[in-house]
Amino acid sequence: MNHYKGKTAVISGGAEGIGFSIAEALGHQGMNLVLGDINQEKLSQAQTKLQQQGFPVATQKMDVAAIDDWHKLADTAVNAFGKIHMVVNNAGVAAAPGPIEKTNHSDWRWVIDVNLMGVIYGAQVIIPHIKSHGEGGWMINTASMAGMQGIPYAGSYTATKVAVVGMSESWAVELAKHNIHVSVLCPAFVQTRIHLSGRNRQEEYVDRASSKDPQPPEDKTNPAKDLVENGIAVDIVGKRVVEALNDKELYIFTHPGYRDSILERAKQIDAAFERAEKSPLLKDIEGAEPVQFM
Repeated sequence: MNHYKGKTAVISGGAEGIGFSIAEALGHQGMNLVLGDINQEKLSQAQTKLQQQGFPVATQKMDVAAIDDWHKLADTAVNAFGKIHMVVNNAGVAAAPGPIEKTNHSDWRWVIDVNLMGVIYGAQVIIPHIKSHGEGGWMINTASMAGMQGIPYAGSYTATKVAVVGMSESWAVELAKHNIHVSVLCPAFVQTRIHLSGRNRQEEYVDRASSKDPQPPEDKTNPAKDLVENGIAVDIVGKRVVEALNDKELYIFTHPGYRDSILERAKQIDAAFERAEKSPLLKDIEGAEPVQFM
């Protein structure tokens, strides 16, 4: 049984990369597609490509860091297709990597507003639409393997992706009673243009007091360039998302090779609990029962 046919998905950052890959995969499942993106040129190109495949598509230029733009995207979806059944909070950026003391406040604000607030706004605006018709639906939030294990010299990116994983875990429990399934997508390196995020950097996040180029051109040294360009093909990600949704997965992984490093982190956490159990300072609270949410 096809659970997607005739239903509507709203996808931020849908004009290219992972967002477009998800849109294309959902289109093959028979869904109506509503794409939001900050880049109008890429958005128009994406719409044409999807329509050429026979998929119903509507688009809306938007900045995910502006909640009013989310309302415009929702209005576009409702006007075009009547109901919304899925939100894919996909838009994201990465600031140039660097040590703690050299990551400026403009970078932090930019990454937090897009990667974190953009997801929060998407949930706040779109989830009420999904709840309203009572048919259930889906929320997919794009995080990263950085949400599972901190990435050195990428503090702002890591912080937002850890937050997206945590919010997704929280919302999965909260929305289950509304028959809204929540998944968090945690890819490692994928062949996108995430290393060139500054191409779409909003004016308010450009630090004019800094001599640092907010986005080096492609011919300048960029430590993430080779990692991204040697990542997995982007079209795999959308297909993997559909596969995981069919199995009602909470965590959607695309890089099985990272399993050992994540298990090692889990072992370190478990060992820390073991040390806490042996601490004489904590002997009186060893029997405290944890609150079970999941």
